[in-house]
Amino acid sequence: MKTSRITLFCILLALTAWSPLLSQQSLRDQTFGQTDKYMDEIKEKNGDVLAPEAFKKATEFYQKADEEFRKGRNLDQVRRRLKQVENYLTRCRETIKVAEVALSKTISARNDAISAGAAKFADESWRNAESKFMEATGKLEKGDGKSAKSRAGEAEALFRRAELDAIKTNFLTPAWTLLEKADRAKVEKNAEKTLNRARELAKLAEDLLRQNRYDNTEARKNAQKAKYEASHALYLNDQIARFKDADMTYEDVYLIAEKPVEKIGAAIGVATAFDKGLEEPTNLVVDKINETKSNLRKALQIIEKRNNEIASLQQKVSDLEGQLGNLTATEQSLRDVLEKKRQREALMREVSSMFTRDEGRVLRDRENIIIRLYGLTFGIGQSIIEPRFFSLLTKVQNSLKKFPASSIVIEGHTDAQGSEVQNRRLSEDRANAVKQYLIANMGIPQARIQSVGYGESRPIESNETKEGRAKNRRIDVVIIPSWAQDSAGMQ
Repeated sequence: MKTSRITLFCILLALTAWSPLLSQQSLRDQTFGQTDKYMDEIKEKNGDVLAPEAFKKATEFYQKADEEFRKGRNLDQVRRRLKQVENYLTRCRETIKVAEVALSKTISARNDAISAGAAKFADESWRNAESKFMEATGKLEKGDGKSAKSRAGEAEALFRRAELDAIKTNFLTPAWTLLEKADRAKVEKNAEKTLNRARELAKLAEDLLRQNRYDNTEARKNAQKAKYEASHALYLNDQIARFKDADMTYEDVYLIAEKPVEKIGAAIGVATAFDKGLEEPTNLVVDKINETKSNLRKALQIIEKRNNEIASLQQKVSDLEGQLGNLTATEQSLRDVLEKKRQREALMREVSSMFTRDEGRVLRDRENIIIRLYGLTFGIGQSIIEPRFFSLLTKVQNSLKKFPASSIVIEGHTDAQGSEVQNRRLSEDRANAVKQYLIANMGIPQARIQSVGYGESRPIESNETKEGRAKNRRIDVVIIPSWAQDSAGMQ
């Protein structure tokens, strides 16, 4: 008993100590909230780069305001300081508008260099370009348009050079590294055809970059194929060398090749026979897989039909319950549950009707609602939301308003082109851009909304087709309604 009292006392003491800190944080949020939102908006528009002097001043005054607040200075003094911050941020916004027009070509070249990973893969070229660009924006901010244009032209050329260096390093270096490794391992003795194929693809990728560095899609594909074929040649060389060292016969090799097909066939219930070679059992396995996929599609159609029938029956039950009187407590509770379900289904249909087929699709994931925005697209390697998509995001805002107590997760997804790390980072940037847009235009508290990027890890279609890749490049707005949160809390 004595120990319990001591523990309770310690808890109360800790709460007492924390209470002023919590109150202080709440006061800070109230005082700095509007300025923080404005600062985030300018950062999102690259204000530190396009309006460096005004942004620097804004940052300095913000730091002073923060320091004064932490020292407990008069709040009016802090607010005056924050007003100075907002004045400089307004100057930033005006300068950004001018820069986006006057330096549009250079900004485009810079964005392309960023997409190619120039900061990582062409560090020196990138730093030279960025330095010259900062000179241009500094001159523009001071009203010296002629000097700004001159330096912007130099920066554009430097950014293009950095982009090309990055593409070569990012795409071609891995392939050439593997080819050098293959040469050292004398792979040509055992896997000459595969190795030559890798060399041809790497050379083709290099030629494509030289001919048109601004359209690197085909070059990147060929570089990736070259990397694969070089790795494939190394593997074949190791396997063939192992066969030779083990003094294996052709019969041994064929028997080893049959094993994977036999194993797959056993797993899906297909009897495999190899007396006529590998092609026939392989075709049987493929046919079985296609049949299974077809059956699965049919099963999903049946499930959807049954769900519609269930919804119709639930509506009939709801209508009948409306005619019943003198309900018992249990019956009343059931009616309440069904009424809530009916309301939620109606809300789901209402939200779904807001979007056209090209704009997006509204889905259910258990209790959660997913707005899959097919119509929101971004430039290659970019995460900037173009004004033409504002009307679509307005529909998203209107949808979110129908779930005032919900939590929101913005998910970014990409196709499988490019590196996995870059795709994840790009999906995170795009999801965060949507998040910041919604915060800025709806005033959603930070605690209610979060963003996450899954890169290429969660495809919904095949990445082997153009249409499939287009579907995989998407933003999912996941709404976690209050009733779903309540259910999770009860569990």
